[in-house]
Amino acid sequence: MRYELIIFDNDGVLVDSEPISNALLASYLTELGHPTSYEESLRDYMGAAMHRVHDLVEERTGERLPADFDDVFHARVFAAFERELEPVPGAVHVLEKLAADGVPYCVASSGSHERIRVGHRKTGLDRWFDEGRVFSSQDVGRGKPAPDLFLYAAERMGVAPEKCVVVEDSPLGVRAAVAAGMDVYGFTAMTPADRLAGGTLLFSDMDQLADLLV
Repeated sequence: MRYELIIFDNDGVLVDSEPISNALLASYLTELGHPTSYEESLRDYMGAAMHRVHDLVEERTGERLPADFDDVFHARVFAAFERELEPVPGAVHVLEKLAADGVPYCVASSGSHERIRVGHRKTGLDRWFDEGRVFSSQDVGRGKPAPDLFLYAAERMGVAPEKCVVVEDSPLGVRAAVAAGMDVYGFTAMTPADRLAGGTLLFSDMDQLADLLV
Protein backbone atom coordinates (compact mmCIF):
# COMPACT_ATOMS: atom_id res chain seq x y z
CA MET A 1 0.00 0.00 0.00
CA ARG A 2 1.53 3.29 -1.09
CA TYR A 3 -0.42 5.35 1.48
CA GLU A 4 -0.51 5.28 5.27
CA LEU A 5 -4.04 6.72 5.55
CA ILE A 6 -7.09 6.65 3.28
CA ILE A 7 -9.42 9.61 3.94
CA PHE A 8 -12.92 9.17 2.54
CA ASP A 9 -15.38 11.90 1.82
CA ASN A 10 -18.80 10.66 2.92
CA ASP A 11 -21.66 11.95 0.76
CA GLY A 12 -21.49 10.43 -2.69
CA VAL A 13 -18.40 8.37 -1.85
CA LEU A 14 -19.57 6.09 0.98
CA VAL A 15 -23.31 6.80 1.07
CA ASP A 16 -25.39 7.57 -2.02
CA SER A 17 -26.82 10.73 -0.50
CA GLU A 18 -26.05 13.44 -3.05
CA PRO A 19 -29.15 12.90 -5.23
CA ILE A 20 -31.38 12.92 -2.13
CA SER A 21 -29.89 15.93 -0.37
CA ASN A 22 -29.42 18.11 -3.45
CA ALA A 23 -32.98 17.51 -4.65
CA LEU A 24 -34.24 18.54 -1.22
CA LEU A 25 -31.92 21.55 -1.03
CA ALA A 26 -33.01 22.80 -4.45
CA SER A 27 -36.65 22.35 -3.49
CA TYR A 28 -36.29 24.13 -0.15
CA LEU A 29 -34.36 27.08 -1.57
CA THR A 30 -36.97 27.44 -4.31
CA GLU A 31 -39.73 27.27 -1.70
CA LEU A 32 -38.06 30.17 0.12
CA GLY A 33 -37.99 32.32 -3.00
CA HIS A 34 -34.50 31.46 -4.28
CA PRO A 35 -35.23 29.40 -7.43
CA THR A 36 -32.66 26.62 -7.65
CA SER A 37 -32.60 23.56 -9.91
CA TYR A 38 -31.21 20.19 -8.92
CA GLU A 39 -28.33 20.70 -11.36
CA GLU A 40 -27.54 24.11 -9.86
CA SER A 41 -27.52 22.63 -6.37
CA LEU A 42 -25.01 20.00 -7.46
CA ARG A 43 -22.88 22.64 -9.16
CA ASP A 44 -22.85 25.13 -6.31
CA TYR A 45 -23.21 23.13 -3.11
CA MET A 46 -22.13 19.51 -3.65
CA GLY A 47 -19.40 18.71 -1.13
CA ALA A 48 -19.83 21.98 0.77
CA ALA A 49 -20.58 22.74 4.39
CA MET A 50 -23.89 24.46 5.15
CA HIS A 51 -22.29 27.85 5.63
CA ARG A 52 -21.60 27.94 1.87
CA VAL A 53 -25.35 27.79 1.17
CA HIS A 54 -25.96 30.75 3.47
CA ASP A 55 -22.99 32.69 2.08
CA LEU A 56 -23.89 32.22 -1.61
CA VAL A 57 -27.57 33.05 -1.15
CA GLU A 58 -26.74 36.24 0.74
CA GLU A 59 -24.03 37.17 -1.76
CA ARG A 60 -26.35 36.71 -4.72
CA THR A 61 -29.59 38.13 -3.32
CA GLY A 62 -28.66 40.29 -0.36
CA GLU A 63 -31.10 38.24 1.71
CA ARG A 64 -30.33 35.94 4.61
CA LEU A 65 -31.82 32.49 4.93
CA PRO A 66 -34.13 31.89 7.93
CA ALA A 67 -32.50 31.20 11.27
CA ASP A 68 -34.00 27.71 11.34
CA PHE A 69 -32.93 26.87 7.76
CA ASP A 70 -30.35 24.25 8.77
CA ASP A 71 -32.67 22.55 11.25
CA VAL A 72 -35.57 22.33 8.79
CA PHE A 73 -33.34 21.15 5.96
CA HIS A 74 -31.63 18.48 8.06
CA ALA A 75 -34.96 17.19 9.35
CA ARG A 76 -36.12 16.72 5.76
CA VAL A 77 -32.84 15.09 4.76
CA PHE A 78 -32.77 12.69 7.70
CA ALA A 79 -36.37 11.63 7.06
CA ALA A 80 -35.50 10.95 3.41
CA PHE A 81 -32.35 9.04 4.44
CA GLU A 82 -34.45 6.73 6.59
CA ARG A 83 -36.65 5.96 3.58
CA GLU A 84 -34.16 5.87 0.74
CA LEU A 85 -30.46 5.95 1.61
CA GLU A 86 -28.15 3.16 0.43
CA PRO A 87 -24.38 2.72 0.51
CA VAL A 88 -22.51 3.61 -2.67
CA PRO A 89 -22.13 0.38 -4.67
CA GLY A 90 -18.69 -1.05 -3.93
CA ALA A 91 -18.09 0.95 -0.73
CA VAL A 92 -18.53 -2.05 1.56
CA HIS A 93 -16.08 -4.08 -0.54
CA VAL A 94 -13.44 -1.36 -0.23
CA LEU A 95 -13.88 -1.04 3.54
CA GLU A 96 -13.74 -4.81 3.99
CA LYS A 97 -10.49 -4.95 2.03
CA LEU A 98 -8.86 -2.08 3.93
CA ALA A 99 -9.88 -3.54 7.29
CA ALA A 100 -8.64 -7.02 6.33
CA ASP A 101 -5.29 -5.58 5.20
CA GLY A 102 -4.97 -3.39 8.30
CA VAL A 103 -4.82 -0.15 6.30
CA PRO A 104 -5.80 2.92 8.37
CA TYR A 105 -8.77 4.86 7.04
CA CYS A 106 -11.25 7.51 8.21
CA VAL A 107 -14.03 9.74 6.93
CA ALA A 108 -13.77 13.54 6.66
CA SER A 109 -17.06 15.10 5.61
CA SER A 110 -18.52 18.56 5.15
CA GLY A 111 -21.66 17.16 6.77
CA SER A 112 -22.37 17.39 10.49
CA HIS A 113 -21.51 14.54 12.84
CA GLU A 114 -25.24 13.85 13.16
CA ARG A 115 -25.67 13.63 9.39
CA ILE A 116 -22.72 11.26 9.08
CA ARG A 117 -24.02 9.01 11.85
CA VAL A 118 -27.60 8.95 10.57
CA GLY A 119 -26.37 7.91 7.14
CA HIS A 120 -23.98 5.29 8.46
CA ARG A 121 -26.58 3.71 10.74
CA LYS A 122 -29.12 3.50 7.92
CA THR A 123 -26.67 1.92 5.48
CA GLY A 124 -24.85 -0.33 7.96
CA LEU A 125 -21.55 1.46 7.45
CA ASP A 126 -21.39 2.38 11.14
CA ARG A 127 -19.69 -0.97 11.81
CA TRP A 128 -16.65 0.33 9.94
CA PHE A 129 -16.40 3.74 11.63
CA ASP A 130 -15.89 4.16 15.37
CA GLU A 131 -15.79 7.69 16.79
CA GLY A 132 -12.05 7.95 16.26
CA ARG A 133 -12.45 7.59 12.51
CA VAL A 134 -15.15 10.25 11.95
CA PHE A 135 -14.31 13.90 11.25
CA SER A 136 -16.69 16.69 10.26
CA SER A 137 -16.43 20.29 9.13
CA GLN A 138 -17.92 21.00 12.57
CA ASP A 139 -14.50 20.14 13.99
CA VAL A 140 -12.65 22.94 12.16
CA GLY A 141 -13.16 26.62 11.43
CA ARG A 142 -13.50 26.39 7.65
CA GLY A 143 -15.03 23.73 5.43
CA LYS A 144 -13.89 22.62 1.98
CA PRO A 145 -12.30 23.97 -0.22
CA ALA A 146 -10.09 25.02 2.70
CA PRO A 147 -7.66 22.22 3.63
CA ASP A 148 -8.40 22.45 7.36
CA LEU A 149 -10.63 19.37 7.64
CA PHE A 150 -8.26 17.02 5.85
CA LEU A 151 -5.27 18.33 7.78
CA TYR A 152 -7.17 17.90 11.04
CA ALA A 153 -8.10 14.31 10.17
CA ALA A 154 -4.51 13.45 9.28
CA GLU A 155 -3.22 15.02 12.49
CA ARG A 156 -5.75 13.13 14.62
CA MET A 157 -4.88 9.88 12.85
CA GLY A 158 -1.16 10.54 13.30
CA VAL A 159 -0.19 10.54 9.62
CA ALA A 160 1.73 13.19 7.67
CA PRO A 161 -0.32 14.84 4.88
CA GLU A 162 1.99 13.66 2.12
CA LYS A 163 1.34 10.05 3.15
CA CYS A 164 -2.44 10.42 2.84
CA VAL A 165 -4.82 9.99 -0.07
CA VAL A 166 -8.30 11.51 -0.15
CA VAL A 167 -11.21 9.89 -2.01
CA GLU A 168 -13.52 12.68 -3.20
CA ASP A 169 -16.37 13.25 -5.62
CA SER A 170 -16.70 17.05 -5.52
CA PRO A 171 -14.57 19.85 -7.01
CA LEU A 172 -14.52 21.57 -3.60
CA GLY A 173 -13.16 18.41 -1.99
CA VAL A 174 -10.49 17.95 -4.65
CA ARG A 175 -9.36 21.53 -4.12
CA ALA A 176 -9.22 21.00 -0.37
CA ALA A 177 -7.14 17.84 -0.68
CA VAL A 178 -4.69 19.46 -3.09
CA ALA A 179 -4.37 22.46 -0.75
CA ALA A 180 -3.63 20.02 2.10
CA GLY A 181 -0.73 18.55 0.13
CA MET A 182 -2.43 15.18 -0.27
CA ASP A 183 -3.02 12.98 -3.26
CA VAL A 184 -6.69 12.81 -4.22
CA TYR A 185 -8.58 10.16 -6.17
CA GLY A 186 -11.58 11.68 -7.89
CA PHE A 187 -14.72 9.52 -8.03
CA THR A 188 -16.60 10.38 -11.22
CA ALA A 189 -19.81 8.38 -10.72
CA MET A 190 -21.85 11.60 -10.38
CA THR A 191 -19.39 14.35 -11.24
CA PRO A 192 -18.06 14.93 -14.77
CA ALA A 193 -14.37 14.03 -14.93
CA ASP A 194 -13.37 17.50 -16.14
CA ARG A 195 -14.69 19.03 -12.89
CA LEU A 196 -12.33 16.78 -10.90
CA ALA A 197 -9.38 17.38 -13.19
CA GLY A 198 -7.13 18.44 -10.31
CA GLY A 199 -7.20 14.90 -8.95
CA THR A 200 -4.17 12.62 -8.86
CA LEU A 201 -6.25 9.88 -10.46
CA LEU A 202 -9.87 9.57 -11.60
CA PHE A 203 -12.06 6.47 -11.37
CA SER A 204 -15.74 5.73 -11.92
CA ASP A 205 -16.39 2.44 -10.11
CA MET A 206 -15.89 2.13 -6.34
CA ASP A 207 -15.11 -1.57 -6.79
CA GLN A 208 -11.92 -0.46 -8.55
CA LEU A 209 -10.59 1.56 -5.65
CA ALA A 210 -8.92 -1.13 -3.53
CA ASP A 211 -6.78 -2.20 -6.48
CA LEU A 212 -5.95 1.38 -7.45
CA LEU A 213 -4.63 2.11 -3.94
CA VAL A 214 -2.00 -0.63 -4.04
